[in-house]
Amino acid sequence: MSVVQPLLDLQEIDGRIRDLQKEIRDIPQRKVQELERLNGAREALVRAQAEHKHAQLRVNEADLEVKARRDKIQSLKQNQATLKTNKEFSMFNLEIAKIEGEIDSYEARQMAAMDDVIPIKRKVAEADAKLKEEQAVVDGYTAELDARLTAVREALAAAETERAESAKKVTPQFMLYYERLRTKRWPVVVSLQPDCVCNGCHLVQPPSVGQMVRRNQGIVPCQMCGRILYKI
Repeated sequence: MSVVQPLLDLQEIDGRIRDLQKEIRDIPQRKVQELERLNGAREALVRAQAEHKHAQLRVNEADLEVKARRDKIQSLKQNQATLKTNKEFSMFNLEIAKIEGEIDSYEARQMAAMDDVIPIKRKVAEADAKLKEEQAVVDGYTAELDARLTAVREALAAAETERAESAKKVTPQFMLYYERLRTKRWPVVVSLQPDCVCNGCHLVQPPSVGQMVRRNQGIVPCQMCGRILYKI
């Protein structure tokens, strides 16, 4: 068996740990990306609601104008009873007719605004339904991510326990070299190809390096990257 086999076993566990740690870092980012998907649907709903509010405001404004003019007509008709001449009576009638014309104009505006409200209300309902649909999808996916995060954390804890046991099988001086290099290079332990090429940096090694690897008496580093070499 290769003298670096315990390091290879340790490296395999470290590889799993690295993958699990990366996934733990990535999951919150994936949740943020999913939540950002809702922004478009929310903005569409807000726009539709603002449009509906504006259309309804036009309806209400026209309604107030109509009511104000009807009140004015009512007041004019009450005052007509106190008039003493036909000329004054005729002038009041002209004023009333003018105001009635204004009422017709405002009622037409009101009807046009009400016609706008109907499709806009439908637009609001559609935007609201779309947001709820998107929210349900995102909620389901983020729940899956939360469950996955819990599972990954458990797997990481188990892998770290497994690593502690595996590290006990590695020669102390080998372990020191491995740990020091692990912060700079990955993977740390790589094969030496038959043509004496390091499988990490792909540098051709001197024949003496190949001979030392074949002797299998200790760790042999690559002359360029320092990775630990082993024979396939």
